[in-house]
Amino acid sequence: MALIQMLGFGPDGWGGVILLAALMTVALTLAALAVGAVFGGLIAAAKLSRFRTLRVIGDIYTTVFRGVPELLVIYLFYFGGSTLVTTIGQWFGADGFVGVPPFVIGALAVGMISGAYQAEVYRAAVLAVSRGELEAARSIGMPTLTMARRILIPQVLRFALPGIGNVWQLSLKDSALISVTGLAELLRTSQVAAGSTHQYFTFFVVGGALYLVMTSISNRVFNRAEARVGRSFKRNFARN
Repeated sequence: MALIQMLGFGPDGWGGVILLAALMTVALTLAALAVGAVFGGLIAAAKLSRFRTLRVIGDIYTTVFRGVPELLVIYLFYFGGSTLVTTIGQWFGADGFVGVPPFVIGALAVGMISGAYQAEVYRAAVLAVSRGELEAARSIGMPTLTMARRILIPQVLRFALPGIGNVWQLSLKDSALISVTGLAELLRTSQVAAGSTHQYFTFFVVGGALYLVMTSISNRVFNRAEARVGRSFKRNFARN
């Protein structure tokens, strides 16, 4: 089979399937980043809390999910989640094994790994905010929610944006590990195409090239976002 035909979008080509798999990879990474933002925000708040118990919980979370290999976390979520769902299903009269959708498992597993890194990004961003601004807001009687909306959150997002860009790249690469669950993301589809055509080098190079394309586009998006946020803060500072 000619290379152009094999990578094309015709009935015998793998081009369309691989592009759909790349979109699945992006969708999985976005879902994981959203899950990680929730857990990361909660863990960052716990680590900044004045209560020692919450700080210990936050430290345990970040230590576990940053210290345990990502593939092991995915296996634990996949097999442990399926076992849990099967057990709950049996309580309600279901028979046999009840599987968990690989996309859900992937989003949760990669998301919680991402959350451990996002927590440190948010914690560092909060600590980078000027204490003087917060004290000035309290001194004039500004409500806590208003202070968070107008002072704390905008600056936290500004300081956290470069770190979130790095976490995105990490999650994008970690999404390849979800191939072990059978989800048709980019790496899994490249493996299937390579096995079907026996063109292993070709399809793994194509898969790697698409990962590089997604990484390059992501870098440009985050760089533009950082530049735009930086200009916005400079304009606000000039007005003040």
